Amino acid sequence: MVLIFYLIVFILGLAFGSFLNCLVHRLACRKTVLGRSFCPKCQKKIAWFDNFPLFSFVLLKGRCRECKEEISYQYPLVELIMGLLFVLPVWRFYLTTGNFLFFGDTSFYLLLIRDWVIFFALVFTFVYDLKYFKIEDIVLLPAAGLVFILNLFSQPDQNILIVAGHMLLAALIGIAFFGLQYLFTKGKGIGLGDLRIGLFMGVALENWINICLALVISYIIGALVSLFLIVSKKKGIKSQIPLGPFLVVGTFIVLIFGQQIINWYF
Repeated sequence: MVLIFYLIVFILGLAFGSFLNCLVHRLACRKTVLGRSFCPKCQKKIAWFDNFPLFSFVLLKGRCRECKEEISYQYPLVELIMGLLFVLPVWRFYLTTGNFLFFGDTSFYLLLIRDWVIFFALVFTFVYDLKYFKIEDIVLLPAAGLVFILNLFSQPDQNILIVAGHMLLAALIGIAFFGLQYLFTKGKGIGLGDLRIGLFMGVALENWINICLALVISYIIGALVSLFLIVSKKKGIKSQIPLGPFLVVGTFIVLIFGQQIINWYF
């Protein structure tokens, strides 16, 4: 029964991963997200039997049925990642409680939806910023608002004003951190989109300790990756490297392992 439940959640994650891929492509092309999926190469509409996330990629051997062009590995990879990320909070709650259905536990479902919204927004930001060097507010800002509300009402054992205060302080730290860099560099090293990521990080991570830890981890990873790219001559010293993906990775690390890192350090 547990495995069946995990499978259902995994398939749901695959579906959201497929939608995420569609959203990335259509927002970049300034096309509506409504309507059937189509091949980005030949523009032919994809038949319903070829539109199953991940499985269709395997069955079609990574090529469009119509034009035979290779399908980017971004599509199955994002779908697989989203499927696994959707399962992750369910698995963690199951390890904690020994229960996997959580009937009548409203706070569980609110926390689960919150985690799924956070994961969707983070993966979207990672992919979009990596491909187009841009932050799309149409996903990030509504997600921040929704996560803020879900955090307020998913923790009935805590004072709602205290929870809101912690999130606002963390969001302010994120905005100020990037805002000061933007002012000092006159917009050359930091874009305004990074301020919105700082806002989202603060709301998602809930308190000032977590966001500070995420920023430190993000910049360490960013520095190491940038150094590797420069040494390997894949990038030059003046090359532009998007910061968003590093911030996403740092946020993920703190979301999953933050408490263990804090306990270990202190």
